[in-house]
Amino acid sequence: MIKKYYQLPLKPDKLIKNMSHDKCSLNASISSHIHLINTTFFGECSFDESYGCSIWDIDFDNLSNVNKIKENISKSLLNSLKEHEKRLTSVAIEVKIKQEELTSEIKSMIVKKKVTIRVKATIVKTSEKFFYEEHFYIGPLSY
Repeated sequence: MIKKYYQLPLKPDKLIKNMSHDKCSLNASISSHIHLINTTFFGECSFDESYGCSIWDIDFDNLSNVNKIKENISKSLLNSLKEHEKRLTSVAIEVKIKQEELTSEIKSMIVKKKVTIRVKATIVKTSEKFFYEEHFYIGPLSY
């Protein structure tokens, strides 16, 4: 497969100096873009305040029930992908949340919510099936 998409993170100094920049496949480019949407909070991009995902809004939310949080993240990501990732069609989002115990150097045990996000879609250009999975720990967000 021809690799003609820029790999993240972008290195503007290479582009400005007309040097070669690392490239990636279409699948990797879409995956990187979904990760970027997931890790961007609404309003962070001054040129487009609709760019991002609501995972940041629920980062320290301990009062909402799990189903409400899952629904919020699913709707938010689906809307962002429809608006900002035009290379995908028939997008379906699945969100799972579970409590997980993590060890830490500072504290012996930390309990965090693990959010697993799965995206299933079809790539418009090739009609291939696309699958993406990523997980975050919230309160505070880490990946």
